[in-house]
Amino acid sequence: MSSIMVEDSSGNGLICADSVSEHVPNGYSETNLSNGNAKVFKIFIGYDPREDLAYEVCRYSLLKRATVPVEIHPIKQSELRNKGLYWRERGTTESTEFSFSRFLTPYLANFDGWAMFVDCDFLYTVDIKELTDLVDDKYAIMCVQHDYKPKETTKMDGAVQTVYPRKNWSSMVLYNCGHPKNKVLTPDLVNSQTGAFLHRFMWLEDHEIGAIPFVWNFLVGHNKVDESDPTSTPKAIHYTSGGPWFEAWKNCDFAHLWMNEMKEYIKESKEDQMTK
Repeated sequence: MSSIMVEDSSGNGLICADSVSEHVPNGYSETNLSNGNAKVFKIFIGYDPREDLAYEVCRYSLLKRATVPVEIHPIKQSELRNKGLYWRERGTTESTEFSFSRFLTPYLANFDGWAMFVDCDFLYTVDIKELTDLVDDKYAIMCVQHDYKPKETTKMDGAVQTVYPRKNWSSMVLYNCGHPKNKVLTPDLVNSQTGAFLHRFMWLEDHEIGAIPFVWNFLVGHNKVDESDPTSTPKAIHYTSGGPWFEAWKNCDFAHLWMNEMKEYIKESKEDQMTK
């Protein structure tokens, strides 16, 4: 069972309640095989127990709109530790449980094909096919190349906000998992290398990192929509400093979109449970 947030009848906002079991075959992944024999696009979402609902809504927003076969896996630190794939101690600057485990994505995808890693605090507003159509095999990875220097000193539930080069580049990455340069991303390397090496993609040359439009990692509070430019409308909203599942961020930009998606997810989950 996982936790969900529902409206408090007293009008005090969101409260925590037990939800139905996750719609995850074997408790590990979910697949939408809508296109016959088309190759499945693997998506790995960072999971943190404090943000279970954020993970569920992110997953739901992807599956609901996908017209290509997708397979979604949560990157859960506890599972990786049990399997002997993750053993490094948590540092003081790690704001989530997947700060470093995210870099195991190519390894978890068996170094095959293209796969995506994304933080759990994303909301997708369009079909993921639009993103997969952008992949270019000449790159080892592709991401939104932000020039981002956060103004806040804390994020989410009081976690320290850190500033470093290529900040937020690693929050949503398309990995060319079979690329020779990505073969170095083994458990041994991910458990031993520094945060600077990993988050700055220092195993790659600059020309091996492809760029994708900022609307695929639209940073709430940083990126802006230009009403006269439809290409600035976000396709993946990133609540990077904190989302409406945290009390302090319940009125952030685009909070209403996330809340609507959450309510739809809860409603559908309950209906699915009733039919079982």
